[in-house]
Amino acid sequence: MKDTDQEVKYEKSSIQGTAAALQEEMEGFMDQAVRLAKKAYLNGDTPIGCVIVKDGQILSKAYNQRNKKKNTLGHAEIMAIDKASKRIGDWRLENCTLYVTLEPCQMCAGAILQARIPRVVIGCMNPKAGCAGSVINLLDMKAFNHRVDVVTGIREEICSSLMRDFFKNLREGKGFSLK
Repeated sequence: MKDTDQEVKYEKSSIQGTAAALQEEMEGFMDQAVRLAKKAYLNGDTPIGCVIVKDGQILSKAYNQRNKKKNTLGHAEIMAIDKASKRIGDWRLENCTLYVTLEPCQMCAGAILQARIPRVVIGCMNPKAGCAGSVINLLDMKAFNHRVDVVTGIREEICSSLMRDFFKNLREGKGFSLK
């Protein structure tokens, strides 16, 4: 009995250690996405940052530039997917994880599905336009041939506060500077 108890304790400890390491890894990559979101903020664009990771390494990164580029396609996820695809020479981004500070819209969720990205980590949800569970969950529709695992709430407070501050400053006609 003691050996079995010891094995169970070791297994629980190992699982907890793995979960803590995974949480730390997700937070580290989300921190990179937050840094990018701050660049968008300072440029007067909605503060959304995105990094795509493969094998523990950042494959591509981007931030919202829709206003700066005067282009509807200037979303962080779209640009990061484009860069990652060019870098690896394939449209399929299998075995990659996309980290994004705000829940993807319908266009970006569609691009994630089309790129075959298997996992998305989201900082904060978007109750008005989010398509990974808030308004609709395009990433987990049984009718599609591809589904995406979604993790939410990583660095949620900072991601949410960037969005709140940005839109507050926009409404009040203030400039875009970080505190």
